[in-house]
Amino acid sequence: MRAAFTALGAILGILLGFGPHPNSFANSQMAAQQTAALAPARFAFGGNAAEIPAEFVGNLVFVPVDINKSQPSLFVLDSTAATSSVSPIRATDLGLSNLKDLTLNFPGVDMPFAALPTIDKPDFSQEVGRPYQGTLGADFFSRVVVEMDYGRQTLRLYDPAAYKYTGKGAVLPLRFNGTTPLIKASLKLAGQKTREVDFVVNTALDASVIVSDRPGEVHRIFSSHAKTINASDPQIEGGATVALGRLTNLEIGRYEIRGPVAAFVHPKANSSLDNNRAGVIGGGILRRFTVIFDYAHQQVILDPNNHFEDYEQEDKSGIAVVAKGPGLLTFEVASVQPGTPGAEAGVLKGDIIAGIDDEPAADLILASIRSLFRQVGHKYKLLIQRNGQSVQITIQMRRLL
Repeated sequence: MRAAFTALGAILGILLGFGPHPNSFANSQMAAQQTAALAPARFAFGGNAAEIPAEFVGNLVFVPVDINKSQPSLFVLDSTAATSSVSPIRATDLGLSNLKDLTLNFPGVDMPFAALPTIDKPDFSQEVGRPYQGTLGADFFSRVVVEMDYGRQTLRLYDPAAYKYTGKGAVLPLRFNGTTPLIKASLKLAGQKTREVDFVVNTALDASVIVSDRPGEVHRIFSSHAKTINASDPQIEGGATVALGRLTNLEIGRYEIRGPVAAFVHPKANSSLDNNRAGVIGGGILRRFTVIFDYAHQQVILDPNNHFEDYEQEDKSGIAVVAKGPGLLTFEVASVQPGTPGAEAGVLKGDIIAGIDDEPAADLILASIRSLFRQVGHKYKLLIQRNGQSVQITIQMRRLL
């Protein structure tokens, strides 16, 4: 399957019940106290709003950031990260040895930080297909109202003190597990009742939905009630296995999303799991809306865009591909799921995809290759580099879900 589960290891920790109970009033109070302790964002020219030229890569959002007026970096928006951070490699490249009492500079907004930790994510670049430079986490989201317009691919920031929503979208209560945002949503499988449960909202998850089977047992939601296929993904870790299937629908507020692809996670048997914490909603769902995170008023707002009715296309190759090498333009097969078109065509783990339909793979990006592999019925000629030799392979895409 396509490598869609960015930061899944951290998400599994949330699903397995690490950290405070999400329904706790004390957690909301703690989040509010943490927000109050942070210096407020400073908008340029005494204003209260700014539009940021963000980059949307797949379902992830990358924000241009200067650290103390340094050269720009691109930080990924991650609503599940407890703190913002910078890659140690990027800090070295920028010549930043002191990361205390600094300011993150955005177009039209400055945000003071007492410190910016260095945290490396070595697998991020190959899984996403672009260099990892840093993360914007809870200490960013809590100081501005963040509007992510996936349809127009724009990002806007507002001063919470002056912000008031007047649109027609659905306003949903936002609660916290520590600093991690949660909302109520309802999911349904064929032959099962609709169940309302807690979901983490994760802007750094490219996939649509992750469902933990352990809460599923409590709420009588089982992956066995839907057609599933085993995931083949380089990001799966922590002893979990994943099966992909389609929900009949997912209801968030007054909106119903039909047939989204869900990853069913089977946690370790000895894990301490919160039965109310059913899973994670990621970018594959969020991209259907303009999403507004308003931590100050403990609300998230969803306003559908032109992609709301899109039918989600799953990977149809059974091949998981990652990007490596200079410029992340070497596309290596990380795994091949048995019984899929990739396996039937003879693609092997470790193969390098050097070309697709006579076009050099180096002229593509990782997201483009994954998009090609989601096209139902398409047949591609792959040029494969294997053990120093070139191999031509023809692969016919077909639906797996």
